[in-house]
Amino acid sequence: MDEVEGVINGTYDYTKLQGDTGPLVYPAGFVYIFSAFYFLTDHGSNIRLAQYIFAVLYIITLILIFRIYVLTKKVPPYVFFFMCCASYRVHSIFLLRLFNDPVAMVILFISINLFLQDWWNWGCFFYSLAVSVKMNILLLAPGLLYLLLCRFGLLLTIPKLCICGLLQVVLALPFLLENPIGYLHRSFDFGRQFLFEWTVNWRFLPEYVFHHRAFHLALLTAHLIALVLFCLYRWHRSGHSILSLLKNPKQKKSASQRLSANQIIFVLFSSNFLGVMFSRSLHYQFYVWYFHSLPYLLWGTNTAFLPGLAKILILGLIELSWNTFPSTVFSSSALHLCHGAILLNLWYGTPPDEDTSTSSSANSARVTRKKKD
Repeated sequence: MDEVEGVINGTYDYTKLQGDTGPLVYPAGFVYIFSAFYFLTDHGSNIRLAQYIFAVLYIITLILIFRIYVLTKKVPPYVFFFMCCASYRVHSIFLLRLFNDPVAMVILFISINLFLQDWWNWGCFFYSLAVSVKMNILLLAPGLLYLLLCRFGLLLTIPKLCICGLLQVVLALPFLLENPIGYLHRSFDFGRQFLFEWTVNWRFLPEYVFHHRAFHLALLTAHLIALVLFCLYRWHRSGHSILSLLKNPKQKKSASQRLSANQIIFVLFSSNFLGVMFSRSLHYQFYVWYFHSLPYLLWGTNTAFLPGLAKILILGLIELSWNTFPSTVFSSSALHLCHGAILLNLWYGTPPDEDTSTSSSANSARVTRKKKD
């Protein structure tokens, strides 16, 4: 409220906007949405009303994520209990802390549901809107770019990217006209330094290593390598060269076919997970970045690598790690072990579409045999 109050009072220079918790470091969409909260809650004084607003956001988030899981048909129903009732930290982030992370995520899930409907223009619009609230949504950008190229080819992907870029410019225009360098540096500062005392995932490291530039570059390199490997060997399974994505859709045999729900979700959720796994630091509110995708990451691939009980145990250990405050060597180590298990599950498991196509082929073969009999 302190940060957006400066904008409401007429200050559009991002370098002069700050509150008790520090400078304003979120893009323009955050300013507009939380300015609306500012007026709805009597300048931020009516905390109870704000909690009701975030409770509605929480219910909408669950509805949107449930719809995704209904369409993918990969996660057993009993897992939804953990999603709804078993996360104290997520309840706290939504209803006690009132962070902007839940706002960004609910808009993201709107965009993903639009992608599942094959409404890519509107999906890109809401995706960009989510980015304008908090830039962690960019972790899904590599996966989204792959899906756009897979669905439309290079030339028809460009207008979709223009939708994303144009919305950012329109929302940020008042601030860009005042101080463009200040706005871009503050709202999209990829080199921002995080405080060691708040880290959830790197507590077992010495503090000087945590802040060292070489460590940050190593994480970035590992992230990029993981994205390339997933793009080549997990996302792209058509049997054609990766360069075939650049072709005009009319030149592709499957051009008229919509991407399946599982292909879309597998690519987007795994892209986001890789970003979280190699993040320079995870703070407690960042849990909502991937909490609702964890069931799919664990149950989405057909593999004997992790039995069902082990998957439930991983969910419990991750929850325990995020609920340990302050984080400890053991909690952060356990979190990385769980992330490593999920990564192996995604890498060695049969991707959803391959599993589906295999099942369909087997069913067709059985039907053919019955007809012959």
